[in-house]
Amino acid sequence: MATYSAKLSDIRRQWYVIDAEDVILGRLAAIVATRLRGKHKPMYTPHLDCGDHVIVINAGKVRLTGRKREQERFYWHTGYPGGIKSRSMGQILEGRFPERVVIKAVERMIPRNPLGRQVMRKLKVYRGPDHPHAAQKPEPLDVAALNPKNKRQ
Repeated sequence: MATYSAKLSDIRRQWYVIDAEDVILGRLAAIVATRLRGKHKPMYTPHLDCGDHVIVINAGKVRLTGRKREQERFYWHTGYPGGIKSRSMGQILEGRFPERVVIKAVERMIPRNPLGRQVMRKLKVYRGPDHPHAAQKPEPLDVAALNPKNKRQ
């Protein structure tokens, strides 16, 4: 029996909306990355983008365990000598673009190649409960109900 390899014509993409309020960041990112890559489908093919579109709402209300809010840092360099800068995750979540924390967490679970960049284009993250993708009729995906550890009190 030959190994099945999906063709572009076989791929059917769905839209999912995930509410990230009080969901633990790493667990949310792992589930979103799996959906984006298409690894949850039986027809998964590694060299094709067979994943679904994912909309994450309430990204600013995501939870972090332990002391990650103060201790976990994002670094970047300005390009000038001595230009290393950093911000804690708490500063980013309370700042102007809290959705970047979710984007970076998912981005680091996706391959860093042209296919990964194509996959990341299907991720839409919004800080509040509203999104402009109602026309696509996204199905709600309850991440908190998948595992009790995904949403701890």
